[in-house]
Amino acid sequence: MALSYSDITVEIKEISLKNRPQELYDVSPKGTVPVLCLNNSTIIEESIDIMKWALEQKNMKSWFISNINSQMEMIMLYDDEFKYWLDRYKYHDRFPENNKTFYMEKCHIFLSRINNLLKGNSYLFSNKISLADIAIFPFIRQCANVDVDWFAKNYINTSKWLDYFINSKLFLSVMDKYPEYKSKQKPLIINFNK
Repeated sequence: MALSYSDITVEIKEISLKNRPQELYDVSPKGTVPVLCLNNSTIIEESIDIMKWALEQKNMKSWFISNINSQMEMIMLYDDEFKYWLDRYKYHDRFPENNKTFYMEKCHIFLSRINNLLKGNSYLFSNKISLADIAIFPFIRQCANVDVDWFAKNYINTSKWLDYFINSKLFLSVMDKYPEYKSKQKPLIINFNK
């Protein structure tokens, strides 16, 4: 979403995690996505770093000009601790040491925090979108999709916030499906705004 917001044109290589091409490991030994290759020597491997880089390119820093430390703390908390419990909630059958309800309750702690923040603001830190909103939104979307009714019933403020992003032009601009990358295929150049 940050690449779209910053109007950056990129070459897309849509990777199947079940069929990762060698080219992915050649640029990023971790073999995870997303990866942004700026050139042969500059590779950005973390989503948050890609977002920050995108915002810097066209001085589109309005998402990241206030509450910077608080935003980064929150992003790291949800990227680390919340994602840990989210994965167990989504795939509870793969983690039989606890049941789905246990994992749901762990997620509840993080969802309640967001729901409370959104009582007085349209977005997490104010009435303006922040980088934290954009960084955390995909995790909340995944969590909501596990049990839509439970989520909507228990997190009214967060549901409104989530609906706003899901229906936003910005989100819809990046949701096209692209063909899976095949080695040495013709480059697929994309500007999400065009």
